[in-house]
Parts: sequence; C-alpha cells; structure tokens
Amino acid sequence: MKFGVVVFPGSNCDDDTVGVIESLGHQAVKLWHKQTSLENCDFIIVPGGFSYGDYLRSGAIARFSPIMENVIKHANEGGYLMGICNGFQVLVEAHLLPGVLLRNNSQKFISKNIYLKTGTQNSLLTQALDANKAYKVPIAHAEGRYFADEKTIQTLKDNDQILFYYCDENGNINENSNPNGSLENIAGICNAQRNVFGMMPHPERAADIALNNVDGLEILKSIVNC
Repeated sequence: MKFGVVVFPGSNCDDDTVGVIESLGHQAVKLWHKQTSLENCDFIIVPGGFSYGDYLRSGAIARFSPIMENVIKHANEGGYLMGICNGFQVLVEAHLLPGVLLRNNSQKFISKNIYLKTGTQNSLLTQALDANKAYKVPIAHAEGRYFADEKTIQTLKDNDQILFYYCDENGNINENSNPNGSLENIAGICNAQRNVFGMMPHPERAADIALNNVDGLEILKSIVNC
C-alpha cells in the first residue's frame, strides 16, 4: 500500500506520520499542498499541525488548497482518507465528515496524554483493536471539541460511525474522561461509506518504544494489516 501525506504551510506532524508508515514496511510520500497529483497513492493522510497558522478557523483555508480537489475526488470515489487532529479539522471543513470542531470548553490549548476506547471494530482503522482496551494516545489542540446537531449524532450512532471515545485508563467513558467537551466523548468518526476517517488524538506520536508508548502504533497497524 502506498501512502500520501499532505503537507500544508504549518503542518508539523508529516515527518512523524511518514516515519511510522515506513516503519510498518509501506511506502509513504509527501504531497505538497500546491500540487494536484496524488502520485497514485492508495491511502491519503492529512496530518496534524497548524495549517495556514489556523487563521480564520482551523482547517478552513487548507480545505481550499489546490491538492484538496483531488483529495476530495479520491474520497468520493471510495479511496481511503484519514485526517489526524488538524487533518480532521480540514476534512470537516471540506464536508467529507459531518459535524464541526469547536474551541475546547476550557478555551485553552491542551497537550497531554489521554485514553481512547474504540466505538466500533467495523472499520479499517479499528478492525484490529481490542474493544476492551483503553489506548493511551496524546492530544494537542485548541479546537478539538466535536459538535454536531442531535440528528447527526444519532445518525453516527445508528450507522456505527463513531470510531473512538475519550475514556479513562480503565475504559470508562464519562464526563471526567472528556478532555475538551466533545459531545458524547467523541474523539473520532468515519463517513457512512467507511473510507474517510477523522480523529483528534495523535497515534503517530505514540508509535515508538523510545517514547515508552506504542498504543498509537496499534491503531496504524490496523490499517496496514488489512
């Protein structure tokens, strides 16, 4: 599988993402935002960072970069696409995923390890994960509070589209384990066709034994071990 990692001005997790994919034995190339070709990549990742300095609104300007026309086309034709943190923000701005990502309820930038629990194993991203395990993965965002109207939230539940919930280290999903005020503790979702994925936590930052944490690697392994 060939991965393409989109790079905008302000992206800062592209090298981490490429490094993890290559460590799993797959090819990964960087795709500069001004180009239009996806270079025959099978799986596109929009990484974390601060695209365009988060001016206007996180992801709002990046969504109109030249490469996004073909990223959107790739997704609409069934190609795999994943957005991590700022990448998730870009994908909701592009209307490839429902809902919005608002300012954290603390109104502060949050950077710390949190715990995740998968909400479904019916996706490429979560198929190999332990449904009972709390995965420790870092977050680093100011606008990560997932919000959608009541009908959209119900649709996500009915269609089994909630990939991850924020939880505590014992896997309990509650208000105390919610770091940013996201509705229903939602940390990641997929589209109805199950080929577009978005998550706020950073699995690529928890994928090296030198960091004493490889929980994020398990999430990315789920993709390549299909």
